[in-house]
Amino acid sequence: RLHDSIQEENFHYLVFDLVTGGELFEDIVAREFYSEADASHCIQQILESVNHCHQNGVVHRDLKPENLLLASKAKGAAVKLADFGLAIEVQGEQQAWFGFAGTPGYLSPEVLKKEPYGKPVDIWACGVILYILLVGYPPFWDEDQHRLYAQIKAGAYDYPSPEWDTVTPEAKNLINQMLTVNPSKRITAADALKHPWICQRERVASVVHRQETVDCLKKFNARRKLKVSEFHCS
Repeated sequence: RLHDSIQEENFHYLVFDLVTGGELFEDIVAREFYSEADASHCIQQILESVNHCHQNGVVHRDLKPENLLLASKAKGAAVKLADFGLAIEVQGEQQAWFGFAGTPGYLSPEVLKKEPYGKPVDIWACGVILYILLVGYPPFWDEDQHRLYAQIKAGAYDYPSPEWDTVTPEAKNLINQMLTVNPSKRITAADALKHPWICQRERVASVVHRQETVDCLKKFNARRKLKVSEFHCS
């Protein structure tokens, strides 16, 4: 939450909540139990923050694991969005070319194609994050950045066996709506929050512990610390 804004001659300071819980992804791998329902709760909090930003005309543009922090170290602490350094202000559903900004594996097709963009870029990044939350590795990956970008622009991802076999169809359906190449057809944050996998989590999402996801996420986190942005767990 923004508390204050301080303008100086050469700098503009934004004062946000103090968050002391560290990264969400680091917290997940330290848990004794982690399920699809937990992933649903995580993405719900992220989407609520994104929806609040979008309702106020703000596009984050750099949603990624490093920018998902916990309010405190207490169990069940709220997830907070951090680092609004690349955020922009838009009018309504404005689409324009605001420049190339973001992190490779989380960039949307429209940004890579240098087309007008707006709020949907954040939803695409949320789709990538949700995919990782469920299996511990990203939907788009290649050592070569050009091939990575080609995958993203084509929306070329899948749900490999066996890790995706235990994920509910509803979870995959939400990912599909987030990772829709055409931004005008991509689900909004408000509508994503109404998706059954989110708002009817207790009935729809699986509560089986996902140890393989945690194991993959540990490797993914380690690679991120080495500044390698994309990793596929095999």
